[in-house]
Amino acid sequence: MTLLFMLTVCSSFLALLATPSFATNQANSCRSYCGNITIDYPFSLDYGCGHPGFRDLLFCMNDVLMFHISSGSYRVLDIDYAYQAITLHDPHMSTCDTIVLGGRGNGFTVEQWRAPYFNPTPDNVFMLIGCSAESPLFQGFPGKHLPCRNVSGMGCEEFYDCPAWSLIGHKKVGSVYGSGPPECCAVAFEAIKAINLSKLQCEGYSSAYSLAPLRVDGAGGWSYGIRVKYSVQGNDEFCRACEATGGACGFGTDGVKQLCMCGSFNSTTNCDSESSTSSKMTLSLAVALAGSFIYMTTWIMGSQS
Repeated sequence: MTLLFMLTVCSSFLALLATPSFATNQANSCRSYCGNITIDYPFSLDYGCGHPGFRDLLFCMNDVLMFHISSGSYRVLDIDYAYQAITLHDPHMSTCDTIVLGGRGNGFTVEQWRAPYFNPTPDNVFMLIGCSAESPLFQGFPGKHLPCRNVSGMGCEEFYDCPAWSLIGHKKVGSVYGSGPPECCAVAFEAIKAINLSKLQCEGYSSAYSLAPLRVDGAGGWSYGIRVKYSVQGNDEFCRACEATGGACGFGTDGVKQLCMCGSFNSTTNCDSESSTSSKMTLSLAVALAGSFIYMTTWIMGSQS
């Protein structure tokens, strides 16, 4: 009876050691949800997950996903992983129904170290409202050469037709700088690199984007919000290799170095390279135990004879 019991225990232990350990479920360990929005690489809600350039960026509050950068907090309306774009909403941004003044809008400005990862899309227009004649926006543009222009067919002329303008008493002003700045100036983000209402000395702003080649229904049919293109910068082979071996992409405590999280261990390459070493160690241990098991069995049988 003693021999049978020991044989059973040792056999079970050896079988356990011989069972390979895989990290096939780790690819989803960093994936999470906020409301109906999926948060996946390069984004994350948990520190250590995702790409280091996207850390401390998203926060989920009462099932509302928020995006936080130096210019303020924005509600996330959508993350389009196929086109690598995120759509944001600023509650103090003007729309066709409401003009918000008083410099309360966030605009859009990111930290310098984070700037390479985020840029509003080329089809996103920023319409700056009530800017001072001394605004940096108009400096260096004498005569009719204002920086204001339509972006993807969207601009202030159509925006002026919105019902919100009748509520604040829209005034027609000349297009020549000498007769005063326009009440609204449409610009592309690339033209000025940052939408900061205080520095630009503007009272408010609106932002709209177009997902179609042409819109014919006027400013009332525009999509209002800030559509931002994101990029992980350079070659992302590390993460692809990590996920292909069942790992989840993340980064170390320094907030910079990328890691592949493989369940019980982290790797600086992928889960296969580390699990291969681990498997060799397990096999060596199994062989050693097998030898001990054979010796023990022989000794027990000899003592019972």
